[in-house]
Amino acid sequence: MTEKTTHFGFQDIPEDEKAGRVQGVFGSVASKYDVMNDAMSFGIHRVWKDAMMDWLAPRPGQRLLDVAGGTGDISFRFLKRAGHGHATVLDLTEPMLVEGRKRAEAAQMAESLDWVVGDAMALPFADNTFDVYTISFGIRNVTRPQEALNEAFRVLKPGGRLMVLEFSQIPNDLMQKVYDLYSFNIIPQMGKVIANDRESYQYLVESIRKFPDQETFLEMVKAAGFEQAKYRNLTMGIACLHSGWKL
Repeated sequence: MTEKTTHFGFQDIPEDEKAGRVQGVFGSVASKYDVMNDAMSFGIHRVWKDAMMDWLAPRPGQRLLDVAGGTGDISFRFLKRAGHGHATVLDLTEPMLVEGRKRAEAAQMAESLDWVVGDAMALPFADNTFDVYTISFGIRNVTRPQEALNEAFRVLKPGGRLMVLEFSQIPNDLMQKVYDLYSFNIIPQMGKVIANDRESYQYLVESIRKFPDQETFLEMVKAAGFEQAKYRNLTMGIACLHSGWKL
């Protein structure tokens, strides 16, 4: 039998190796992750995450599952917008969650948050548990993204909302070339200087190029069972928000 493979950046690897490699990447950069996000995007990732909350419009009392939630950026925004509610942050990499817990304690928000080590393709939660499922810049690191979307549908309550924020494809060829020059030449070097880890950021750049374009991913969202699925490009398509409802 032929062993199933997947991509890890531009490498083809056995599927059962990807989760461990992703853990290695994010375990390595956890303490510098938020600093690097600001440096790589010139702070624009904050605008994208705020746009995600604008479209989501959190309501009081909602329960959020924030998958690949890392240090809690999305969960903190959600709780502040909702006024009161609860967020569960799930991530494959425990060092990322450790950094998030520190932030929650500093912000006096620890009581509204749970931190769970887990896999997006096999969520440790019952059916129909959450009002909102978010995943921000994380689904491209999942070995089988369609399975993650299927799991999102399963754990959401009827009437629940999916929101996916991810890097995407720029529809303008010239802008894509400029973006590629920046990504491949500058971001790995930033990783070396700021996080002392060039290889992890080389992987992150490559993983963006392997992710499906906006229309292809939209069809994956629909295939998971979500209705009223649509997307919005952010900053000329450098990032994209996909939304769907479990109706």
